[in-house]
Amino acid sequence: MILTLTPNPSVDRTVPVDALPRGAVIRSRRGRSEPSGKGVNVALALRSHGRSATAVLPVGGPVGAQLSQMLRLAGLPVREVPVRGGIRSNISLVEPDGTVTKVNEPGPELDAGETEALVCAVLDDLAGVSWLACCGSLPDGVPPDLYAGLAEAARSRGVRVAVDTSGEPLRASLAGRPDLVKPNTAELAHLVGRPLRTFGDVIDAARQVRRLGADAVLASLGADGALLVEAGGVRHAETRVARVVSAVGAGDAALAGFLYGGGAGMAALRTAVAWGAAAVQHEGTLFSAVDPAQTVLVSTEVDPGRPLRDPHVPASSPAPRPPAS
Repeated sequence: MILTLTPNPSVDRTVPVDALPRGAVIRSRRGRSEPSGKGVNVALALRSHGRSATAVLPVGGPVGAQLSQMLRLAGLPVREVPVRGGIRSNISLVEPDGTVTKVNEPGPELDAGETEALVCAVLDDLAGVSWLACCGSLPDGVPPDLYAGLAEAARSRGVRVAVDTSGEPLRASLAGRPDLVKPNTAELAHLVGRPLRTFGDVIDAARQVRRLGADAVLASLGADGALLVEAGGVRHAETRVARVVSAVGAGDAALAGFLYGGGAGMAALRTAVAWGAAAVQHEGTLFSAVDPAQTVLVSTEVDPGRPLRDPHVPASSPAPRPPAS
């Protein structure tokens, strides 16, 4: 069984628009609301493909009640932690070429007691769990080392830990020595504090992150697929997608696919890229079954000089600190 933690869940509204002119009244012919937050997305994807998954998340306010009802209707087992603040709602405006403009609310502020209740909910549910996936941003009031502490506690009980977050929570999580981190190009560039323009840049950055504490790095590269850097070496996987409808939730789908595929090695990487490709061909954060005809190419021969189609140059960022010994 896979347990996911989403400290800052949401209800996401996806609205397709013909164009996005600034200051104009924009009319859309349709829209959809879905339960969301990175860990929620991972759990729903796993559940829809027959893998046992449970989501731990805070719930509060009218949007929280809506989220709770949505998850019950989806048949996802949930461990809810009541909080006083209101759960956020986000909106994604999707243009015909697949460009997404996202507006994310900050979410509730959790006090020390609510944060402790969230941690206890995770630790109390670890029996029989193979992976704990700590996913998404941290709401105000939650210390940035939340994921590091949970990683240490879970790994001491024989549970493998994946972390999918960004910024300081990602940096801090490395002290907990997670089994896997899953940054995208922008998140990885920000973490190491330097530009990522080629596959070699990504590989070097991932190896640096491994030295700082992560056992493996699954770097999602958008149209270039994904790179997996682990003790066994470097692997790359990619596939062709005829039309990208929306990239919202694609990274979450890739993490779910990686865990579904075993959480290590070539088979997991192939599944991650196949699930990510399926996600970008659908509106919203949820996706239907993966096309069995989708061909994913996986290779251990990676050209370090190959340029990224979506390179990233971060704003100035402090260099990562090594974890305490």
